[in-house]
Amino acid sequence: MASSQDAWYLSLLGLAEHFRTSSPPMIKLCIQCLQAVFNFKPPQRVEARTHLQLGNILLTHTKNIDLAKNHLEQAWLLSQVINSFDDVKFEAASVLAELYEQQEQICLSKPILRKAIELSQHNVYWHCRLIFQLAQIHATEKDYTLASSLLGVGVDYAHISNASYTRVLFLLSKGMLLLIDKKLQEVQPVLNQAGHLIETWTGAVYQKEYLKVYFLVLQVCHYLMAGQVKSVKPCLKQLQQSIQTIMATDDVFMGPSPGDMFLWMPKEHLYVLVYLVTVMHSMQAGYMEKAQKYTDKALMQIEKLKIVENKPILSVFQLMLLEHIIMCRLVMGNKTQALQEISSAAALCKQCPRLLETHGPQLHTLLGLYSMSMNCMEAAEAQFMAALNISQERELWTFTNLNLAIVYLRGKREADFIALHERINPESLPSHSHSLRAAAYYVQGLQAFFQGRYNEAKRYLRETLKMANAEDLNRLTSCSLVLLGHIFLSLGNSRESMNMVTPAMQLASKIPDVHVQLWASAILKDLHRICGDSQRENEAYQRHVHFSQMLLSDHFQASQMPEHNLIMWTQGNFPANTANAPSTSGSLL
Repeated sequence: MASSQDAWYLSLLGLAEHFRTSSPPMIKLCIQCLQAVFNFKPPQRVEARTHLQLGNILLTHTKNIDLAKNHLEQAWLLSQVINSFDDVKFEAASVLAELYEQQEQICLSKPILRKAIELSQHNVYWHCRLIFQLAQIHATEKDYTLASSLLGVGVDYAHISNASYTRVLFLLSKGMLLLIDKKLQEVQPVLNQAGHLIETWTGAVYQKEYLKVYFLVLQVCHYLMAGQVKSVKPCLKQLQQSIQTIMATDDVFMGPSPGDMFLWMPKEHLYVLVYLVTVMHSMQAGYMEKAQKYTDKALMQIEKLKIVENKPILSVFQLMLLEHIIMCRLVMGNKTQALQEISSAAALCKQCPRLLETHGPQLHTLLGLYSMSMNCMEAAEAQFMAALNISQERELWTFTNLNLAIVYLRGKREADFIALHERINPESLPSHSHSLRAAAYYVQGLQAFFQGRYNEAKRYLRETLKMANAEDLNRLTSCSLVLLGHIFLSLGNSRESMNMVTPAMQLASKIPDVHVQLWASAILKDLHRICGDSQRENEAYQRHVHFSQMLLSDHFQASQMPEHNLIMWTQGNFPANTANAPSTSGSLL
């Protein structure tokens, strides 16, 4: 029978739970009951657990972060020396480390997690969870080598603990970090091992499908990072089928091991991620309308999920979708809508400074592309330089330098172009991307064209065509064909020019790329005039006028918008009335 003192604190704990679970919860009374428990000098176990409960409740239901932190620190301190007290001990460590991380005191998070990992080797679930948490912190700090090493420890530990599902999860997480770190040679063996384990999986079907989706997302990203738009298609198709299977199945994660209880992300978030990689593929391949369709669907899904729980990853997905659809809008000649979406992207970054830190270079690059489309070349240069100054991403550097090179060519700034040449030379390009190397040959061809070195230009452009055709890079193909058509026209070879410009026009209409259509229609008008075909000459002229008027009207509309002032922003706060949050996904697109 409990002593009267035990009865007091047990009653207080029961009452606190009653207030916490009542509808609506009476949080203030719950906290008062829990705080009163300490007056009765409860056993150390009860004291530690009560500190943990108070810390969690204060974190969840109040803004008193300091008091919550104090209780969590007490829970962690007391529980460390208590045997067989894993649930309190490791939850206190995990929640406290997460709180320190949120308060940007990572130097305090790491020693707690290291100690907890050391103490939890007998507990498969907590040991794996704490390894994931510490690896995530190292990854956030961009210490990918240490994070990968920790995940490797997780792979081995899960294997000897018979946590087969979590073993593959650790492997795939390691693969993801190697991809982020651009260690493409090291990625393939990790993905091959994970792929083999998934193929030979004998556990729960749902777990297999879930791991398969994670694996296929990484495979698709691997191909897209390498600019291999055609090669990725079978993987992307498989991924789209797998996500449908997962969405139609109840997610039951009960495996034979207590360590098999982890998710990379909920299936609803995976669903959005599959839309996102599909948009990335469509944009790179030059299927702008398809990219637009999937962006619409993904943004609508994000809005629904944000109503239920506004997780930070959803804003990252939203921003990445906007980044891709903005490039599509600019290709399609819709600068007004691109500008609205740049403004929406800026608003997301304004709401979350961490996003501006990670996506600032991309935002500057997009503003540079928009400025180029508006013929604001000084602003374009300033934006590209701002992106280069704050980015360490090799692929983004290359992409930005290639566009900066076009700015210099259009401005007849030969000396600046030559100074940039080594960074965009296709023979020594720092990027592993097939598509960026093909684009670099195009820029070389463009320079040779501007200098009247037509044979050299043709050689570069044929290399671009060869690479673009190998991987279905439709936009590069159409740009190269129309420039070759222009070169043959300049050389007086109208038949060869027609052979280039006609497919360029067909492909540009399919994308659709309004700027290539405008360029091709001007060349076709001249070619039909040379051939004496006045009817077709007039048709080409009418098309040219149509595209010109469409682009001029859109240009004027965009230039009048307050958001146009964003092209002047290179650092600090956004200009007034330029970073406007979208009200719904529908208003975005």
